Amino acid sequence: MVLRRARGWSQDFLALEAGLHRTFVAHVERQARNIALDNLEKLAVALDVQVHELLMPQPMVGRGS
Repeated sequence: MVLRRARGWSQDFLALEAGLHRTFVAHVERQARNIALDNLEKLAVALDVQVHELLMPQPMVGRGS
């Protein structure tokens, strides 16, 4: 979520860029679903980061941020 928000992207836009469904992206961000490696790679490519960067703990961000 931090990487997406830092780019000013919506969940819809990230999903479109990654070729995934918006609700899937929302579930992954809320940690309500597990993610397969192929989908993790799609998100990394869309965000232009290495896969391992998506697995690192991210700082907590409030809803107002």
